[in-house]
Amino acid sequence: MRTARLVLVVDDEPSILRYTRTLLELDRIQVETASGGAEAIARLEGGLDPDLVLLDVSMPSVNGLQVLERLRKTRPAQPIAMMSCKTDTATVVESMRMGALDYIPKPFYKANLDALLHRLMPAPENPSQAVPAQAANTAVIDDTGHGFFLTASEQMQQVRQQAALIAKVDVPVLILGESGVGKEVVARFIHQQSLRRDKSWTKVNCAAVPNELLESELFGYEIGAFTGAVKAKPGKFELCHRGTMLLDEIGEMSSALQAKLLQVLQDGEFCRLGGRGNQRADVRVIAATNIDIEKAIVTKQFREDLYYRLNAFTIKIPPLRERRSEIPLLMKHYMSVIASGLSVEPFSYSNEFLDMCMKYSWPGNVRELSNVMKKLAILRDEQTVLSELRHKPGEMISASMAASRGDLKVMVRDLKDQAELQALDAALRAQQWNRRRAAAQLNISYKALLYKIKQYGLRPPSPVIGPMPTRPAGGFAKAAGSA
Repeated sequence: MRTARLVLVVDDEPSILRYTRTLLELDRIQVETASGGAEAIARLEGGLDPDLVLLDVSMPSVNGLQVLERLRKTRPAQPIAMMSCKTDTATVVESMRMGALDYIPKPFYKANLDALLHRLMPAPENPSQAVPAQAANTAVIDDTGHGFFLTASEQMQQVRQQAALIAKVDVPVLILGESGVGKEVVARFIHQQSLRRDKSWTKVNCAAVPNELLESELFGYEIGAFTGAVKAKPGKFELCHRGTMLLDEIGEMSSALQAKLLQVLQDGEFCRLGGRGNQRADVRVIAATNIDIEKAIVTKQFREDLYYRLNAFTIKIPPLRERRSEIPLLMKHYMSVIASGLSVEPFSYSNEFLDMCMKYSWPGNVRELSNVMKKLAILRDEQTVLSELRHKPGEMISASMAASRGDLKVMVRDLKDQAELQALDAALRAQQWNRRRAAAQLNISYKALLYKIKQYGLRPPSPVIGPMPTRPAGGFAKAAGSA
C-alpha cells in the first residue's frame, strides 16, 4: 500500500515539469510527469493511480480540456486541477463545469501550490512525509528564463517582492551584487513579469565586448562609418525596440559611451555610427554591475548623472554566504536540472557533502555552486568533489579578493562570519544539538543562538540524504508573503 502521496504533472514545457517537480518533492510528494495530453491519457488508463493530476490547459495535439473530458468518462473519481498561463475566465469556468476541482495560474509560487494541495489532498499520516520547515518560505526563480527563482531566505524573498513590484513600472532598474549571485536571473524575472514580456529580451555583456566595438554593437552603423563597414547594420537598441535590454557589467563601459547611453535614457533617441539623424528607441534598460558603484562615481569611473538616471530603482542581491539557508534547495534544484540536461539520474549526495557545502564560503556564489553540482552529476564521485572543496581555500579566496579591492570591511566581515560559524557548529555538535546547553556554552541567549542557526543555515546531522530536515506532521506549510 502506497503511503507517499503521488501527483501526475502534465505539461508540454520541460522547465515547468522540472519546476513543479522540485516544489512537490520538497514536500516529500512522489511525482510522475507527462509531456503531453496523449501520454497522460495512456499512463492513467494504463494503471497509474495518482492522488492528483495537475493538468496544463494549453498543449499541442491533445489539450488539457480534451484530456479532462476523456478522464471524466474513464476515471470519473480522479481529482484533477488545471494549470494555465492565460487567465481566461471562460476557460476556468469551462474546466470547472467539466469536473476540474481547482485551477492554478502560471507562473505559480510555493504558496499557491501549497494552498491548492491543502484543498485537494489530505495531509500525510506519516510524519516522515511532513513538509520541510524551510519550504514555508520558498519561492522559485529558474535561470532558464521562465520567470522563476529558487530561494528560501528572507533576503531573497524581499528581492523577489521588489522585482515583482518594479516589473510593472516601466522605469530603468539597477541591479547590484557580486559576480555569480544571480543578477541576470532577477533581470529576466523582471522582464517576464513586465508588460514587455511578449517583446524582445536582449542581453549585452559590456565587459565581453571591447569599448571600441561596444558602441557599434549597441547603436549600429551606416555604410562607410569605419573601415570595413560595407553595409549598414542595426544595433541592439534598434533590434530591441519595445523590449527589455540587460546591460550586464555596465561598470566596464567607457565614460564616452556612458554619455551616449545617457542620451538614450533621457530622450529615447540614438544615432547610428556615421548616421545623420536620430532614431527612436523604446527600450527598457536594466543595468547590472558587481563594482562598488559609489566608489566608482567618486573615482570618475562611472558617470554620476548616468547613475541617477539608472537608479530609478536599485535591487541589491546578497552573496550566497549571507543566505546559506538556500544552499540545500539550490543544490537539489541544480542537480535536478543538470541531470535532466545530461540525460542521467540525479546523483544522491551524502550528508557529509551537504555539510561541507553549507560551511563553504562560495566566493563564486550561485554560479560556483551550479558548477560544483554539474561536476558531481558528471563524475558521480562525491569524494573527488569533496576533496576539491576541502582543499579550496574558499574563505581565503574571498578574503584575498576583498583585500585586492582594498575592501577591508568585507574581508573582516568574512573572517568574522567564518569564525562565528565554526564556533557555533562546534558548540552544537559538542552538546548533541541541545540548543539551550549550546547557548550556555557560547555565553549567548537562547534567542540569539536560534537567530544565528537560521542566519547560517545550520542543521543537525540527519540520516536523510539531500532534503532539508522535516517538522512534525500537521498539514502544509503556509508560505510567508506572496511566493
